[in-house]
Amino acid sequence: MNKVRIIPCLDVKDGRVVKGINFIDLIDAGDPVEQAKHYSENGADEICFLDISASLENRDTMINVVEKTANEVFIPLTVGGGISSIENIQSLLRAGADKISINSAAIIEPEIIKKSSEYFGNQCIVVAVDAKKIQNDWYVFSHGGTKNTGIYALEWIEKVQKFGAGEILLTSMDKDGTKSGFDTDLLCKVSQLLQIPLIASGGVGELSHFYDGISLGNANALLAASVFHFNEISIKEVKKYLLSKNVNVRI
Repeated sequence: MNKVRIIPCLDVKDGRVVKGINFIDLIDAGDPVEQAKHYSENGADEICFLDISASLENRDTMINVVEKTANEVFIPLTVGGGISSIENIQSLLRAGADKISINSAAIIEPEIIKKSSEYFGNQCIVVAVDAKKIQNDWYVFSHGGTKNTGIYALEWIEKVQKFGAGEILLTSMDKDGTKSGFDTDLLCKVSQLLQIPLIASGGVGELSHFYDGISLGNANALLAASVFHFNEISIKEVKKYLLSKNVNVRI
């Protein structure tokens, strides 16, 4: 049985870690390199960097921050934001990233998933999906959660799996930053469609939410931000708690 991964997510804007609620009202949460190093030393299984302004402002992801982090951190590093070409992916992998998270570019041109997974191997390609519930369905949002694409999230996730995605990073926009727990209903529906790993994101506020993401949402990895950035819960506490629930985690 594969170990459940605990992944701190660092949303980066203008070279700083930020955090908000429902993708808005951002506040400063520290230096990304120092934060990543701290998490690496304290039990994180991976680090996820998302340059949340890159797609919106049509900028490349911060290569410099990735290079500095890769020199300090020796666990897998996933990087996303503003990635729109094979060349972008190649430059980030050369800078030290282990995986690349694609979101808006995949919506605009789904072929990039197929091309990149064939070129680099699907283990490098994570497709990030920002989903928001409207009436009775979840829809995919792009460009840092600012644009409703009108695409049904469940159908999109099935499509990107077929195109060669190696993992799905699923963020509930309704839950993001609220600390009310993962959207386990959404996670459960998505997990039933997948043969690839599912990373749950959006809504962690207490230890029990991590267990819910696994037991109710069937996620393979759990991603959180606020509770880690502001020292409300430590990664070691999460792993100790999950072990007490007989969840297989790396210690």
